[in-house]
Amino acid sequence: MRYGIVSDASFTRHLTPAGHPERPQRITALLDALEQWEHLDELIRIPPSPAQQQWIRAVHSPEHLAQVQTTSGAAFSQLDADTSTSADSYEVALLAAGSAVSLVDQLTRKKIDGGFALVRPPGHHAERNKAMGFCLFNNIAVAAEWAIREGLAQRVAIVDFDVHHGNGTQEIFYSRSDVLYLSTHQYPFYPGTGHFSETGAGPGQGFTANFPISAGTGDHFYCNLFRDLLLPIVRQFEPQLILVSAGYDGHRDDPLAGMTLSTEGFGALVNLLNETAGDVCGGRMLYLLEGGYNLTALCDAVLLTIETSLKPRKFDFPVTQVDDYKIYRDVLKSKLSPFWEL
Repeated sequence: MRYGIVSDASFTRHLTPAGHPERPQRITALLDALEQWEHLDELIRIPPSPAQQQWIRAVHSPEHLAQVQTTSGAAFSQLDADTSTSADSYEVALLAAGSAVSLVDQLTRKKIDGGFALVRPPGHHAERNKAMGFCLFNNIAVAAEWAIREGLAQRVAIVDFDVHHGNGTQEIFYSRSDVLYLSTHQYPFYPGTGHFSETGAGPGQGFTANFPISAGTGDHFYCNLFRDLLLPIVRQFEPQLILVSAGYDGHRDDPLAGMTLSTEGFGALVNLLNETAGDVCGGRMLYLLEGGYNLTALCDAVLLTIETSLKPRKFDFPVTQVDDYKIYRDVLKSKLSPFWEL
């Protein structure tokens, strides 16, 4: 398998205040882990490249682009309570979004069979006209919209397993039927969106599916949820491209959230996603880094994601369903059954 990866020290140039969880060391740790990884020579390194401004404007307002651009060269700018920039943040944010587009380009031109953009700042909280939640530009939205406008995919599915709801991605595509957005996330939790009643608007009705989950949930619940509800919807949508907002802050060791997923649990989800992509779109699927703030857990889970993509394997998480999951499954089925056969 030809697996493309964007990983570069350029992404450490976006600086955040001391003690901020979304810090340059996330990239440094990943680069170090990759250099010591036994499968490194099986990866195709793709250099980061900046997004063109028209790609950003395709999903963000001109005012938002201008606001982020004005921070260029300034030592410190505060865009919201959690989101700040440094002198190089605008340039790095363009690299993050542009690298996602580069991977899509490589994939659709059959230069690679899959890939992972290990970039920062993350993107899924950035709304059309707002930077928030550590995010400046919505990297995955930029890539999805670019693929559609370039005629490389008529339908794109975005699966988001970050522990926080991707309010920005949802908002950008909420009235669209050509982009399916599915999110599993801790609820109630930041940013407060992602209730199961949020299913889209107008022509996009039904093409947003939220799976809010209580804190303390782990591997078995997630795997059953993917098997029973999330992935059957992806299959029915029949996308030509699947993009994954891969946030690892649902890990049991992550300091910002309350989920109990193990590293192997993430591997199981990746295996299920890869199988689905192989069946519905010839394996055309890419991962884009979102959250994950325990450096050891982040590196272990990212490496297992790539390894599972290179060499599929089975993870032993039984299908056995406990009562609380069955109740949850039945409630979600009733909410989504007007749109999907579950």
